[in-house]
Amino acid sequence: MTDYTTVSIPKDLAERVETTIEGTSFSSTSDLVRFLLRSIVIQHQREGKLTEAQFEDIAEQLADLGYLDR
Repeated sequence: MTDYTTVSIPKDLAERVETTIEGTSFSSTSDLVRFLLRSIVIQHQREGKLTEAQFEDIAEQLADLGYLDR
């Protein structure tokens, strides 16, 4: 059995995510957050240390998709 923890995000962001994932394979905000975090962690593990520039690039992409306010 997998143990879980809670991650808090602002309600307005959660509402935007819910709207964004309608019609996708993501069934919840949690599904999307798990996917995004897994993607970042996998990239980090493949490439070694994640540089500040890489982190900023990821953050910019997420902002462009509407998942982050910048």
